[in-house]
Amino acid sequence: MLGAAERSAPRLLQGNILSRKEEYEEKTWNLLLPVLEELGMKPVDVEYVKEGGEYYLRCYIDKDGGVGITDCEAVSRAIDPLLDRENFIDDAYTLEVSSPGLGRPLKRPRDFDYAAGKEIELRLYKAKEGQKEFRGILKNWDKERIEIETVEGLRETFLRSDLSLIRLAYDFE
Repeated sequence: MLGAAERSAPRLLQGNILSRKEEYEEKTWNLLLPVLEELGMKPVDVEYVKEGGEYYLRCYIDKDGGVGITDCEAVSRAIDPLLDRENFIDDAYTLEVSSPGLGRPLKRPRDFDYAAGKEIELRLYKAKEGQKEFRGILKNWDKERIEIETVEGLRETFLRSDLSLIRLAYDFE
């Protein structure tokens, strides 16, 4: 079952004018939500990008225990006809469905909603007290600050402008 943050993301402010890219991502997100809910998965992100002259519509998904190739295939088969029916993307594009990936940076509000309460790693442009890398549980965030709780139980706050990288933390032990 999706939480309120997943159902409402991406958030749009009243009167906000969307770019074509944002419009495609928003419409795809809204088509994706019921598909994922039916399949027991959660949305992470949708991005519409141009790489090497080709357009890609990427849907990032997750579920408890992780996403496998059969999950991606099931979502792709379910969402593709909906995209064809709605036909709101003007360009030829390739649809890709995948897990968010281990090293994927957190950038958008929905990325932080997804990461709330999870361990993240932060990398600073300049060292703070001799340290450039920090890990901790994401406690609070807004467009200017990130707050984590370290393994020692300390709360650390960072200005987003001081951070070169923010992503989910993973241990490979």
